[in-house]
Amino acid sequence: MSIYGRTDLAVEAQNLSLKNAGEFTKIKGVKARRETSGGIELSTVEILNNEGAEAIGKPIGKYYTMQIGERFERGADIFSSAVSTLSQLIRNCIPLNKSSVYLIAALGNPDITPDALGSIAASNIIVTQHLKKTMPEEFKNFSTTMLCRTGVLGTTGIESAAQIKSLCERFNPDCVIAVDALAGMELNRLCHSFQVSSSGISPGSGVGNNRQELSMQSLGVPVVAVGVPTVIDAAVYSDAPELRGMFVTPRDIDSSVRAAGKLIGYGINMALHPMLSTEDIDMLVG
Repeated sequence: MSIYGRTDLAVEAQNLSLKNAGEFTKIKGVKARRETSGGIELSTVEILNNEGAEAIGKPIGKYYTMQIGERFERGADIFSSAVSTLSQLIRNCIPLNKSSVYLIAALGNPDITPDALGSIAASNIIVTQHLKKTMPEEFKNFSTTMLCRTGVLGTTGIESAAQIKSLCERFNPDCVIAVDALAGMELNRLCHSFQVSSSGISPGSGVGNNRQELSMQSLGVPVVAVGVPTVIDAAVYSDAPELRGMFVTPRDIDSSVRAAGKLIGYGINMALHPMLSTEDIDMLVG
């Protein structure tokens, strides 16, 4: 896929492949469907084999996208519904077992607003591993969750993948849930599309800064990736050479990333602790 078609969203990559191949052409090795529920648009792209992966430019796996066309900050009418929907998409990808241990990895640079999604989501995650050991009766109905904030190579000197692999070897989680900001192509999806994928993630790939991938192959455990596009490559709009390497982000990126990070944090909490309501999570994350 060329730089002009760079996107982390499978649904956009599928749209681009259809546009290149012809609107009514089916992509071999790819299954897709769309539906709308409660004002939330849901898209599923399933890449079945290597032929589909090559056509779309994404690894084999399932990619769920939740598109919210209105404001969704905490207090908005749609927030609770969006949290519930996102939690179900996450549960579609993770191993579900009361004894499962989940490691949530918050990726990205918290000092750069469009890349702070993981860090903001991490501030809304309920961590229980230590509590289940010290207060087992009180937390017996909770899943075991751990959290790491990896930072970025430029500030830590350590690849995110190396940090997470070390934690996987030490704690043997049943699943890693990685949260990271994405790059997209379509303006209406910027800060409004939430992608959940079962295929892992290559941090920085959407902005041409590929780092070591987080996947079943690299970590030895299933990796579910959750993200939101916060930037668009400026080269999508023009072939001017000077635009390459420049990225467009919304004027209200601060509030958009805060709202998206909170929604993701709540969605992960509800996926891993399904007995909790949005109001319960409010109390537990402060």
